[in-house]
Amino acid sequence: MIALVRHPPAAIAPGICYGRRDLDLADPASVHEIAASLSGFAGMIWTSPARRCRAVADAIGPAHADARLLELNFGEWEGMRWDDVPRDALDRWADDPLGFAPPDGESGAELVARVTAFHQGLWTGDHIVIAHGGPLKVLIALLRGEPIDLLAPAPPLGSITRIG
Repeated sequence: MIALVRHPPAAIAPGICYGRRDLDLADPASVHEIAASLSGFAGMIWTSPARRCRAVADAIGPAHADARLLELNFGEWEGMRWDDVPRDALDRWADDPLGFAPPDGESGAELVARVTAFHQGLWTGDHIVIAHGGPLKVLIALLRGEPIDLLAPAPPLGSITRIG
């Protein structure tokens, strides 16, 4: 079985694009419920190196940090209010989520490539993967053998998705 964990809410105001920003959790105690839900789970633990993911991993057990699990790099959009991102840029992103990259950021195809490389390196057996919405959307599709839809909703913050 693989348990995919999206980190709980980060310590940042709502409506801000924060992709690669290395933020703490808004409520550090929120990791305890996740850890309790996974108690007794025996397997490898993988985490994004971001603090908000490592905090969850630390509550569960020893983990391997892997940069391929980082959130999409939103480049110049990071730290901006989503309402302040130019509408035409958001429309171009929605029209071509694989090919479009925010200025100085990463394209959806680059995200898919690195998460696919992570997925191919998973050994058989049980795993816990703690990451962000973008990488988890890709990983869920890969694990289920479904098409990758970068515009699909991400798992909710603080959620656990079990596969297998």
